Amino acid sequence: MTFEFGDIKTSQEIFYYLLQHHELREDKEQKLYRAYFENENIQMLVKSQGEASECKIERYGNTIYLIPDEGNTYLGFSKSQLKKLLCKSDAADKDYYLAQFVILTLLIEFYDGQGSSAKTRDYIRVGELLNSVSERLKEGADRMDEDEQDRVGIAFSDMLTAYEALKSDENGRKTKTTKEGFIHNILVFLENQGLIEYVVADEMVLTTKKLDNFMDWNILNENNYRRVLTVLGVNDDVEA
Repeated sequence: MTFEFGDIKTSQEIFYYLLQHHELREDKEQKLYRAYFENENIQMLVKSQGEASECKIERYGNTIYLIPDEGNTYLGFSKSQLKKLLCKSDAADKDYYLAQFVILTLLIEFYDGQGSSAKTRDYIRVGELLNSVSERLKEGADRMDEDEQDRVGIAFSDMLTAYEALKSDENGRKTKTTKEGFIHNILVFLENQGLIEYVVADEMVLTTKKLDNFMDWNILNENNYRRVLTVLGVNDDVEA
């Protein structure tokens, strides 16, 4: 298949824009958005560049997203990078997995995967999130012995130990060694990725349209969602 030079040039402009911003919105860059939306050859060229760069190009609603593949540490994050960003300096693997569990818990509090949109609430208070993480960790550790935890790949007991090792600070200090600080740091990270709005003064978390789109169109396909429910103990009848 041959492509016109103009289409190649436009596809390169679109891909470069996505590398810079990770998303291309119709209301911000209408010309580039419409070129992608209306021209199948340009779509094919942009997706091909994405594939060569170990990422996917997906359009959800009126926005085109660049989504790094798992393991793409150039456009995404490696495990060691995330551990450094999300956890205390001497963090073990259980601290890293605890951070991932906090993110999963946050997602399940906002989305239930049902109906035309998975979203079920507009905001959550940080205190409610803290309580939910604690409750779900205890439920998982009580519900599964260590062999069962190994089978589903979620070490509830280890994560609960890591969570309980974090101090509680009534003064609300945001150090990574306190529960409040640990959660705060994760929320700041998610806000920096454009996934949530974190209103620190009100201790409130809201989702962004970007996250809503990802959850509705990509992350919460039936298989992924059912596995998340099983891991968090929401649906015991589903095979993990």
